Amino acid sequence: MDSPLYITSEIGKLKTILLCRPGEELESLMPEYLADLLFDDIPDLKVAQQEHEAFVKALTDRDVEVVFLEDLTTEALSDPEVKSNFVWDMLYNSKQGERYITETLYNYLQSMETSHMVRKLMAGVRKDEIAAIRSGPKQLHEMLLRDPYPFYLDPMPNILFTRDPQAVIGNGLTINKMHFPARRRESLFIKYVIQHHSRFAGRNVPVWYSRDSKFSIEGGDELVLSKDTVAIGVSQRTTPEAIEIVASRLLGEGGFSQVIAVEIPKERRFMHLDTVLTMIDRDKFTIHPSIQDNNGKMNLFVLTRNADNGELHVKHRANLIEVLSETLGIHDPKLLPCGGGDVVASAREQWNDGSNTLAIAPGVVITYRSNRVTNDLLRENGVEVIEVPGSELGKARGGPRCMSCPMVREDI
Repeated sequence: MDSPLYITSEIGKLKTILLCRPGEELESLMPEYLADLLFDDIPDLKVAQQEHEAFVKALTDRDVEVVFLEDLTTEALSDPEVKSNFVWDMLYNSKQGERYITETLYNYLQSMETSHMVRKLMAGVRKDEIAAIRSGPKQLHEMLLRDPYPFYLDPMPNILFTRDPQAVIGNGLTINKMHFPARRRESLFIKYVIQHHSRFAGRNVPVWYSRDSKFSIEGGDELVLSKDTVAIGVSQRTTPEAIEIVASRLLGEGGFSQVIAVEIPKERRFMHLDTVLTMIDRDKFTIHPSIQDNNGKMNLFVLTRNADNGELHVKHRANLIEVLSETLGIHDPKLLPCGGGDVVASAREQWNDGSNTLAIAPGVVITYRSNRVTNDLLRENGVEVIEVPGSELGKARGGPRCMSCPMVREDI
């Protein structure tokens, strides 16, 4: 395992994981702009930080190395030229390039110590932080300042969900084109980390998908089921076109033999595949029953590469249990329904990320404490459940799997 990235399953013993500490970006949320920033409520930052610390402790207590996106980014920007390029990239991706305020913003950010600058970009830059406007017609700047929107650079409150802007598959990763504008800048952090951090630079890390690509794909839809098989959700945020591009890479140089495209409802409450289906043991999965019809059917598309001409071959399937049995070589996989299948409990606990489990070893998962029905069901089926608090973190509609990007797991 020479690569700094190595993920061949969802359940192998977790060795290294990428997180991002919640910070002032959560205190930049305002009621009138919640929908644009993909939030339903405003979390209490201090409580959210305490909950996140409990999550970190649950991981480190099991000997998982936890690395933080903000720390890796700071270290990757140690070269002044790289830092300068990063700031310009952020400004242009924030649609602040070539405006009167651009140079002032650049100088403001560049003047900061790097770690502070990284967190400032995550938190957003308010208009009232910029004390002096040094270029452009004064009247136009006064018009800009009269606009009630308080930010020059928007906050990134979703940055704590490190699963989505990037996802490790095999010995490489996807650096993702995010679906909604509010999250598109997030994958710039990992782009610079992979290119410039000593942990990754010069290690020939394959990038299966680029954030500069046309079609959106997000890490919550990417599940590595085995060393041969990857599942990718066709969701509100991941397009079939992006899946085809990723599949062509994974089925070639990636060394995988099949990619399963799993269609789920394109609604916010479902969001990503990992909010409705996660692997928690060799033969056990959590599932939200609503992704199947009354006969247990759904749309699945198994992508393989034609050995003769190298072209992708797609086969439509409808039975999830059959596909999992055949592709993973397991007998009678168990689908454990979120909320125990109860119509009320399943809806409530799926909303609170009851299906968004993070496996740290086969049959060992981290979940939110509040999902009592689902957690009890997992225990009844022989799964070890490590509960963490999530009342404030969960307000952003993301659970333990959403908040984490595994970087290295042992083989199973």
